[in-house]
Amino acid sequence: MDLFNKSGVLVSSVLVLVGALIACQAQEGTVPASTVIEAAAMQIGPQGQPAAERRLQEWADQGSAVAQRELALRYLSNPDKRSEAIALFERAASAGDAQAAVGLVGMAHEAGDGIGGDGAANAARTAGRVIKEATSVNYAPH
Repeated sequence: MDLFNKSGVLVSSVLVLVGALIACQAQEGTVPASTVIEAAAMQIGPQGQPAAERRLQEWADQGSAVAQRELALRYLSNPDKRSEAIALFERAASAGDAQAAVGLVGMAHEAGDGIGGDGAANAARTAGRVIKEATSVNYAPH
């Protein structure tokens, strides 16, 4: 009985997410709430979901800092997309996303350990600027 309840919750969660994605697709040109974007990003998983990743890319292109951050987090695991991840983190951090700024700081830290590339210095500067701006204004994290 416990297994049935867990699988029922899983199925209902997936259906709600699919409904949210369909609703967002129906409203072309609008960016959904950050919780919907983050839920879609969690559905990508390690195997990847091309449709969800395309949707994240569309939202990122429309200027959603949350979608930019989530896409950057997905790209970090792919060495071929690391420069894209840095660019997405920078765009999101410049838009005021505190978690993206933290991601940039982490990448700059890795670069200090010899892991990063030329973009790491820029990432560190952008992260520093965003963190400084966040502390100097009334800032609410996403």
